[in-house]
Amino acid sequence: MGKKDKKSNGNGKPERLSKDDYEEALEPLQLQINDVARWLQHTGKRLLVLIEGRDTAGKGGVISAIADTLNPRQCRVVALGKPSEAERTQWYFQRYVPHLPSAGEIVLFDRSWYNRAGVERVMGFCTEEQVAAFLQQAPVFEKMLVDDGILLLKYWLTVDQAQQEERFAERAEDPLKRWKLSPIDLTAREKYADYTQARHAMLQATHTKHAPWTLVDFNDQRRGRLALIRHLLEAVPEHKVPETQVEFPPLGHAPLKEQFKGALKPI
Repeated sequence: MGKKDKKSNGNGKPERLSKDDYEEALEPLQLQINDVARWLQHTGKRLLVLIEGRDTAGKGGVISAIADTLNPRQCRVVALGKPSEAERTQWYFQRYVPHLPSAGEIVLFDRSWYNRAGVERVMGFCTEEQVAAFLQQAPVFEKMLVDDGILLLKYWLTVDQAQQEERFAERAEDPLKRWKLSPIDLTAREKYADYTQARHAMLQATHTKHAPWTLVDFNDQRRGRLALIRHLLEAVPEHKVPETQVEFPPLGHAPLKEQFKGALKPI
């Protein structure tokens, strides 16, 4: 990390990163993310990134930091809602398969099949037998993906309960963030320890050599985003591909103005 990332507040913990320092550190990383995107297109490789964590951890923020400067036709964000009645009758992994990346694509999952080991288990939306089957099958499913050539990265964003409570309160008070707060979130507040226990079981069963987990401290979301993106860039093989320079010759005539006929005019 750069020098600005290491400032201490005097109690041994780093100071919260300012917005200016964060944006200064993020820009060169986003340029490197674009290098990765060009490399994927050049090689036909596929990149699949799972972003998991507790409510308010910062999943959406880090996904935006990765995807904002990329071509949305190449980089897709997948955030599935609760299963439909038909999906509940299917093989558990089936509804995720259509969203896997094709050649040259980046797919970012905002929560993934690991819902079964987390929220579904803790909130009682599935049986313990279903959880046990999932924990046995997930490493096998992921090995199939990796063996087929998909670059799979799995991140768990960590956040302490005090910080989580602060973020819940912010959502409740901010009308532009209130949509993020659901009845399930309020119930989950009482189950922080249960989520911890479920996460331990999940990591123990699914942290494998072919698809390891990486835990990222998101108590400071800005620092967390930078740390995750740096890890992602290091995890992708050598990805520098010469950028094709597009010539931009003079227009050759005076710029034209928009013209409109009839009653329709711009507002």
